[in-house]
Amino acid sequence: MSGVLRAREGTLRVELCTDDREFAALAPAWERLYRSCDAATPFQSHAWLHSWWTSYGTPGRLRLLLVRDSDTPGEQGELRAAAPLMLVVRPVPRLVPLGGAISDFGDVLLDDGHAGPAAAALSDALSAAAGTALIDFREVRPGSAVERVYEQWRGPRLRVRDSLCLDLPAVPMEQLVARLPGAKARRARANLRKLTALGVTRRTAPPDEVGAALRRLLALHRLQWQDRGVTPEHLRERFAAHLVRGVGSLVRSGDAVVTEFLLDGEVVAVDLTLLAPRLAACYLYGVHPLLRERKADIAVMLLDACAQHTVTGGCGALSLLRGDEPYKRRWRPEPVVNQRLLLARRRTVPLLSAVACEVAARNRGRELVRGWKERGGGKA
Repeated sequence: MSGVLRAREGTLRVELCTDDREFAALAPAWERLYRSCDAATPFQSHAWLHSWWTSYGTPGRLRLLLVRDSDTPGEQGELRAAAPLMLVVRPVPRLVPLGGAISDFGDVLLDDGHAGPAAAALSDALSAAAGTALIDFREVRPGSAVERVYEQWRGPRLRVRDSLCLDLPAVPMEQLVARLPGAKARRARANLRKLTALGVTRRTAPPDEVGAALRRLLALHRLQWQDRGVTPEHLRERFAAHLVRGVGSLVRSGDAVVTEFLLDGEVVAVDLTLLAPRLAACYLYGVHPLLRERKADIAVMLLDACAQHTVTGGCGALSLLRGDEPYKRRWRPEPVVNQRLLLARRRTVPLLSAVACEVAARNRGRELVRGWKERGGGKA
């Protein structure tokens, strides 16, 4: 640990951790805190974050703010809140959540039984730790724990829109199909029957086979996107290493499930679904082109599996995560807009203004592009 920070709440002690080894050692305490925070998603789990840091972290940039109960017996005290952050210096100095662009939600952890005092302590600690940096929480899902910290903030702050996510209700597949208009519902049921007729089966990868299954997922993902616009990061070894390491732990703790789809005894698709009390998240999949050649409905196949995990896991919603792709809209999802929460001190107000101008300019650019496309892409 690199020091103790002052907080408003006398019974709570705030610490700043900048050491990679101590981050690793926090796993048991972090796990208990994670289980006590109803708003948490697997993107805030120790398994995901520490694995991400191992693959993507920059030495010397780690900034973990830890709120402990000083009245708890023991040398350290129980964790009541945690903000997993790192320092970035470009384009402006900022404290940002760990997890980066491959994590769909950014947040802190608050013990639900101590959320009020812990949020106040964390707010004060963020102010002390920020120094000359702006605090920038991207991809904050509505209802996230960090919103309570935002409410407690005593300096300049700003909330702006971030990415659009699409959510479905956590119901069995038949009820998802029933949401569709008549003709589309009949087609979806026919496509489910066709998957059975083709002989497509599925199995859940056990923990000791998850690593190999994820490698197959990434190989199939590369194959399905060849000659098309794949996300470059999904093809890099550091992403594969993170996924195998982090998801392996999540599967063992019941926070993720890897499903393999088989045809004639061969794996032709693999899906990764993340699980949390409030939602299940369809994170990533890979599909062999053979399934499309056989006229299999890939979206129906994957959604059927994800819906089953949602129902059996007792999740509140099935999130299709970020992106407004047409195949998602087919299921009549509800839009959920992530937020970007910016927190500043008086000395960092110019940074807040600069980021606000950047966001406004980017949004204006998107509106211009959208209007250009709606007018026919410039065609006469």
